[in-house]
Amino acid sequence: MSQHHSLLRHIILAAGILAAGAAQAQASVTLYGVADAGIEFLTHADANGNSLTRMTSGNLSGSRWGIRGSEDLGGSVQALFVLENGFDIDAGTAAQGGRLFGRQAFVGMSSPYGRATLGRQNNILYDILIRYDAMAVSPRYSVFMMDAMTAGRYDNTAKYVGKFGALTVTGLYSFARGTSLGGGAVAGEVPGDMKSDRALSGGIEYSAGNAGFTVIYDEQQGTAGIAGQNSSQKDRRLAVAAAYRFANARVYAGYRWLNGDIGATAAVPARRTDLFWIGAGYQLTPALSLSGAGYLLNDRRRNGDAWSTAVLLDYALSRRTDVYAQVAYIHNDDGSRIGLNGASASIGPAGTSQFGAVMGMRHKF
Repeated sequence: MSQHHSLLRHIILAAGILAAGAAQAQASVTLYGVADAGIEFLTHADANGNSLTRMTSGNLSGSRWGIRGSEDLGGSVQALFVLENGFDIDAGTAAQGGRLFGRQAFVGMSSPYGRATLGRQNNILYDILIRYDAMAVSPRYSVFMMDAMTAGRYDNTAKYVGKFGALTVTGLYSFARGTSLGGGAVAGEVPGDMKSDRALSGGIEYSAGNAGFTVIYDEQQGTAGIAGQNSSQKDRRLAVAAAYRFANARVYAGYRWLNGDIGATAAVPARRTDLFWIGAGYQLTPALSLSGAGYLLNDRRRNGDAWSTAVLLDYALSRRTDVYAQVAYIHNDDGSRIGLNGASASIGPAGTSQFGAVMGMRHKF
C-alpha cells in the first residue's frame, strides 16, 4: 500500500475514533485545527546570495488538525486524550517527519490535584514561553529561530501540570525523546542504558493580575547509536522570563542559558550560549494588533553571535480568522549561520545577514 493510501487509512481510522467517542453520552470529543498559509520573501537565501519568494505553511501557527476528548469519571476526575497532526497546507503533506500525530499524542487523567499525561508532548519550554515571547514562539521570526528547542516536543514522555492559585508547577520525564528519528535510526529506549536519549524538565510559573514570571530548566542526554553521541553527554537549558500588561499593551523579556556537549567532538566544540529577548504588543483597535521583538544570541565559545528584530501586524476578520503581515531582519557574525527560519535554514554562508517578509491568512476551526 502506498504512503498516501496508508495516510488516508489512518485519517479514516481517526474519524472513526471521533464518531465512536461522540456516541458516548458521558464523553466529550472535539475535532479542531488551524490552517495557516502565506507568501514569504527572503534575501540571501542561498550560497550565491539569491532571493527567494515562496508559499509557506504555518507562519504564525503550525497548520494542524486534531482530536481531543475527555470523560468524566466522577469525583472531579476526568480521563483525557489528545491526538494532533501537523501538516504543510501548501503541499498537503504531513509535517514532523511524516508522523501521523507528530505534534502531540497523549492520554492521561486530570483532577483538582493536577493533570498527568503519557505520550508525545510539548516540552515545558514550549508550553510556557509561548506566553513570554511577543511573537508567541511562532514558526516564523520568533525566539524559535535562535533556539528550536523553545518549541520542542518529546516522545515517550510522562508529564505533570498542577495549578495552585496563581502558581503553576510543571514537570516531565522522557524515557527516549525521539531525537534518533531525525537521523534515520530507530528511536526508543535502549536496554542497559537508561540515560540514552533521555530528557527531564521542570518549570514554575507565577501569574497574578497583570504580571507573569517563569523559571524553566530542561536537560537532554545524548543518544547511543548516533555517530558522535553518547548518553553521558548533556544539553542543559535554563530560561527565565517575565511579562506585564499595561491597559492595551503587553511587554516581554526573557533569557535562556545553554551549556551543552551533545555531539561535541575535537572538531566540534561544546556549546555555551546566552539568548536574550525583549518585546511588546499593542492592541491598536479591537481587531488590529501590532507586535515587535528583538533577539540577541551571544556565543561564548566561538564567533557565532547573531541578533534579529521582527514586527508583526495582525488583523482579525472574525474570532476565528485573521490576516497578517510580518517583517524581520537578522545579522550574523562571521561564525554564525542562523536564518530567519532557523539555524542554516534558507540562508547563505556563515556571516550572511537576511531580510524577510511574510503575508498570510490563518483560520482556526
